[in-house]
Amino acid sequence: MKDKANDYLYRFLFESFGVRGGFVRLGASWRAIREKHDYPAPVSRALGEAMAAVALLSTTIKFQGSLVMQLLGEGVIRSLVAQATDRRTLRGVARFDDAADESTPLVEGARLVLTAESPGGERYQGIVPVEAHGVAEALARYFEQSEQLPTRLWLAADEEVAAGLFLQRMPGDGDDAENWQRVVVLADTLGDEELLSLDVETLLHRLFHEETVRLFEPEPVSFRCDCSRERVGEMLKAMGEGELAQILDEMGEVEVACEFCGQQYRFDSVDVARLFQPGASDAPEGVH
Repeated sequence: MKDKANDYLYRFLFESFGVRGGFVRLGASWRAIREKHDYPAPVSRALGEAMAAVALLSTTIKFQGSLVMQLLGEGVIRSLVAQATDRRTLRGVARFDDAADESTPLVEGARLVLTAESPGGERYQGIVPVEAHGVAEALARYFEQSEQLPTRLWLAADEEVAAGLFLQRMPGDGDDAENWQRVVVLADTLGDEELLSLDVETLLHRLFHEETVRLFEPEPVSFRCDCSRERVGEMLKAMGEGELAQILDEMGEVEVACEFCGQQYRFDSVDVARLFQPGASDAPEGVH
């Protein structure tokens, strides 16, 4: 039975050989992300899979910061962004071609971008072109083409739950390719319904009952957007005083909505003037 109340991330290790893994289930956090927009079912499913994927891949980050996954293409999905932080907070959004018909591929002519960012400004980014039918396949191609550690993900999402399984061959595993191939073949037997419904202990036992697997304590995950009035103010300043003045003339105020959480930020003429005052470092107080 699906556990809709809990959002959690598990890590695990195969003790006899160098493969690590993870399992994530997103319930309330996934529904909070999905309910911000009216996505078609295939787009919603792809975004849910991306949220599960970025949560799992964030466990490989060795510093404080965030991992951002972007899928940019020319199919139904024009752009998809999923972000996970080291604090296990998530947010995501997708843009799609609402005029596309059923013959339009979901993902076509795409680029997959993975960016690890730290608060200190350090940034590590990988970009590869991908021709894929879904998020899991796109990520598989990414890891193949970027020549990183062999990595596989199994992902699924419906309206209530998004879930994922992650396996990665660890550095220093030598030539032990046989064990890696064996656990991948076993994981390939996993169906979407099992991934969405089974608890982690049952799932790992069903797949790897002949292996010795060490399962670590779960980490809670949650939806959280880090937008703020200050950040919006900085974005508006970058637009320039002239362009903002034109918007004020036409609309009476500048209104910005966060794509991730839907929070509305309004700036009137006084607020905008304060943005450009010498020494102004913070966005002015105003209507949210």
